[in-house]
Amino acid sequence: MQVKTQYPDNLLIPQSLQPGDLLRVIAPSGALREFEALQHGVEIWRSRGYRVEVIPEIEDRWGYLAGNDKNRRNHLAAAWQDPECRGILCARGGFGTTRILEEWSWILQNQKTPNAQYSIPHAHSAKWLIGFSDITALLWSLYKAGICGVHAPVMTTVAKEPAWSVQRLFDLVEGKPLESLTGKGWGGGTVRGRLLPANLTVATHLLGTPMQPELDGAILAIEDVGEAPYRIDRMLTQWRMSGALAKIAGVAIGSFTNCQAAKNIPSFTVEEVLRDRLEDLGIPVVSNLPFGHEAPNAALPVGVMATLDAERGVLRVNS
Repeated sequence: MQVKTQYPDNLLIPQSLQPGDLLRVIAPSGALREFEALQHGVEIWRSRGYRVEVIPEIEDRWGYLAGNDKNRRNHLAAAWQDPECRGILCARGGFGTTRILEEWSWILQNQKTPNAQYSIPHAHSAKWLIGFSDITALLWSLYKAGICGVHAPVMTTVAKEPAWSVQRLFDLVEGKPLESLTGKGWGGGTVRGRLLPANLTVATHLLGTPMQPELDGAILAIEDVGEAPYRIDRMLTQWRMSGALAKIAGVAIGSFTNCQAAKNIPSFTVEEVLRDRLEDLGIPVVSNLPFGHEAPNAALPVGVMATLDAERGVLRVNS
């Protein structure tokens, strides 16, 4: 087995959730449109025994955003700093989280001495952050701060998930082992490294910014939606030319939903683009894994050690 990682082993895993814990729903990204779906998501979490609090401003709008940057940043900060809140459930994706990260730090403010700051000392001070798509920016910046988040369905999509996927999400945040995911192996052996799930578009726009985590030895797990094959090509070519892909130890590919070319326009398929841009890297690649915008969207922890077996087509999160 190839081992290629330079990551420390001190990733902070938030304390496991248990029924009765308080979770807060915020909208740090795009304006909410799926009101009924949101309620279904709340009901799923409450049926598990959790107390779920939806912020009163959940329906705020500022253009295509769920409120202006200051307000969305304040909602995130309030949930993050609330000692009673054990997890943050993102309502939806869209666009907007990178905007609130322009003036953001995951360092907690000392409530007794407002001008003082302190680093998070242990899992009791951190909390789960759950979402995907545009929430990638929050998850990656949180990981760069040394804390594990969860790439998983947002509140407006979780009700569409099959039962096993919903159970997997609860298993993850409640500290239970996760089943391996199976896809299509491209060959290239087996690798062990830090798992970095992401929406490809959002992750591409983080390259070269302060929010880009260290990529050396990582297993990059990518998915996307609504991007034509030439756009996927353009993004992966940027990863190649920037040198970012040269640092990656392996690639796990989820669903690329509605990524077909427009009719009557000459094009590669998205599968052909992925093959062309990734297959010559000489690293393990597994495609057709069950995560992304099209259910099932299997929950994946961010920054934990994982094993990618490109001979058997298996992605396993290490216990």
